Amino acid sequence: MSAAALILVLLSSTAQQPVSPPDPAEVIDTCMMCHEDPSLETTLPSGEVLRLGVDRQSFLHSTHGKRQSCVDCHPAMQEVPHPPLAAQSLREFRVASYEACKRCHFEHYTRTLDSAHMKGLARGDRNAPTCVDCHGSHDIGPPNQPRARVSQTCGTCHAGVSAGYMSSVHGAALRQENPDVPVCTDCHQSHAIQGSNTEGWRAKTPELCGSCHSDEQRMKKYGLSTAVLKTYLQDFHGMTVSLDATRNAGTVSAICSDCHGVHNIVKTSGEQGQAMRANLVQKCRSCHPAASDDFPDAWLSHYEPSLAHAPLVFGVNLAYKILIPFIIGGLGLQILLHLWRVVVNR
Repeated sequence: MSAAALILVLLSSTAQQPVSPPDPAEVIDTCMMCHEDPSLETTLPSGEVLRLGVDRQSFLHSTHGKRQSCVDCHPAMQEVPHPPLAAQSLREFRVASYEACKRCHFEHYTRTLDSAHMKGLARGDRNAPTCVDCHGSHDIGPPNQPRARVSQTCGTCHAGVSAGYMSSVHGAALRQENPDVPVCTDCHQSHAIQGSNTEGWRAKTPELCGSCHSDEQRMKKYGLSTAVLKTYLQDFHGMTVSLDATRNAGTVSAICSDCHGVHNIVKTSGEQGQAMRANLVQKCRSCHPAASDDFPDAWLSHYEPSLAHAPLVFGVNLAYKILIPFIIGGLGLQILLHLWRVVVNR
């Protein structure tokens, strides 16, 4: 009996008994009789070649291979011989495959509908990625194992951004398998992916950066200040951003990425720190045209004033904390004594 005839018998028999679903392993074995051939392929109307061969071991060791069968994702292929493909090109075939994922992953599917990727697809951008572009097809595995896999996947489309990220302090630490640094999805989310041009993105940036940089346990490992968000929100820029956020207004005030960069974040000390300082002057001048070269020196680098950091500012603050209560207290005492004297002399 030919392989095609065997598939027809197997699938026909299971179709007559809907209450007894076919054994996934049996279905996989049947499909692999043809599709395990690495040379199996078909030519689409676009002239592109669609390879139909599947590596059995890659699929069996994938997330789906443990509990799904081929027809769960390719229900139309239960018919033998298989119906002709409607896709005109490889890209159309991948976009059509996207719909198959929602049957099992509906929650994630609905999140993608508002993502930057799906908005691009809705605009007619056929290169916008879908599920299989990020997760793969037959060799699907945990997207964060290893953790660097997330950024590598994003880098297949965003090569320029990926290069900048990998040269940053975050990317360098990620290459050393450091679990404390953010990958793309930590900032942009995974399925409901948003870009920096999204409404309200700028206003949310300080909170986003502060979610890691306010973590005392994590920052202690690297000797970094955990007061970054607190000190930022206390200064003019941070206060303006906070007020704009409450009014749902787009902010033009300086945020974290304006000074530190977006993906190419570098250290604030050493040679990189000097380069950052030179760029910082130019950033300041975008809002403060008359800013001198030492204009950024007025910034306290997210440190609260102390004898070690900005001792002059610390001294002035201390003086005010002493003088203001003294003056107000003395004024209140004088008023009370005056009233007491008026009452006594009456």
